[in-house]
Amino acid sequence: MDKHMSQPTRKQVLEKLRRRYKTAGLEHKTKLIDQAVQLLGYHRKAAIRALGQVAVRSLSGPAILTGRPVEYESNWLLPWLRPIWKASDFACGRRLVAMLPEWVPAYEQHEKRMPGEVREKLLLASGRTLDRLLEPLRAQGTGRSLTRPGTLLRQQIPIRGSLWEEDKAGWLEVDTVALCGGSVAGEFVWMVDGVDYATTWVEVRAMWGRGQVGTLAALQDIEASLPFCLLGLDSDNGGEFLNHHVLHWLQKRPRPVFMTRSRPYKKDDNAHVEQKNWTHVRQCFGYERHDNPELVEPMNALVKGAYGPLLNYFQASLKLDHKERQGGKVRRIYGAAQTPLARVLASAEVTEATKKRLLSPKASLNPFALKRTVTQSLKDISALRRDQG
Repeated sequence: MDKHMSQPTRKQVLEKLRRRYKTAGLEHKTKLIDQAVQLLGYHRKAAIRALGQVAVRSLSGPAILTGRPVEYESNWLLPWLRPIWKASDFACGRRLVAMLPEWVPAYEQHEKRMPGEVREKLLLASGRTLDRLLEPLRAQGTGRSLTRPGTLLRQQIPIRGSLWEEDKAGWLEVDTVALCGGSVAGEFVWMVDGVDYATTWVEVRAMWGRGQVGTLAALQDIEASLPFCLLGLDSDNGGEFLNHHVLHWLQKRPRPVFMTRSRPYKKDDNAHVEQKNWTHVRQCFGYERHDNPELVEPMNALVKGAYGPLLNYFQASLKLDHKERQGGKVRRIYGAAQTPLARVLASAEVTEATKKRLLSPKASLNPFALKRTVTQSLKDISALRRDQG
């Protein structure tokens, strides 16, 4: 398609092709469709509809609309969908479909009641419909990698392969995220991010600097908060993980924990935690520099307080179910979106007592109340970060 073609020119070309298409034979119609696809950028089916359409011209009165009637009016639904989408940390449509049956009643309880027809439309909308409604509001961010190579124990720690039992809860991918504001000079706050492969349960901890002892303390705190036993730990090749402190902690216990690492410069080996670095760390704490050690305590109070239940109890996530090869292409098939809590409750590795302990506080929690607490805590943290001087 010629991107420099003006709209009046496009209309003139289409009118000329349409007149010829009306009286052309079958073979010539195929050539005209090819021209419409090439010149105007249509999909082939769209080109057939455009060339076969009868132009409706009216000198007076309203224009005649043709085609499928609109069921989901953006101007009508978006004012109600926007605050829910924002509180969900901008979840995609397929995740929102799984979250809305719980989030819509929570919104009405905490904010205001929706019109009945709006509620019905939102609960019946598909993931693709929600994505289309939210498309004008979407934005993207970028980040950077600050992995510091750790060569001390690289030969002793194997690359992850067949050691992992990926259908069981307890196999954790971990990574660190720098809140450095674009400059790695000096000391600043780091976030340790851990995600369970099977259940997508997430734990995040803040620490000052990226020392081995501080990283070990953060990992120990993460393990204490997991609703299942830690079976394996997989990290990148950073020196904060590949050291004797972490290895001794994992192996010198009655039931040793496997430790594996990714291949150097292969971020896809830790794809699950790399994704959560954005959705659960950057979207919350951003890219600003946090270089005040007094920030660590309120940040950990936040992630262990309101932010943790918001992520694990109410934020649905997608998991890859299987792959299908079709010729030279690989198609990824995802299961239905579920919250980490739902996957934990369905896991055989989690005890019934733990499941009851997790369920007991959920009835009294509201995602919008948790989100408001998170927002206020972030404002307090931001004020402390700015006032350190």
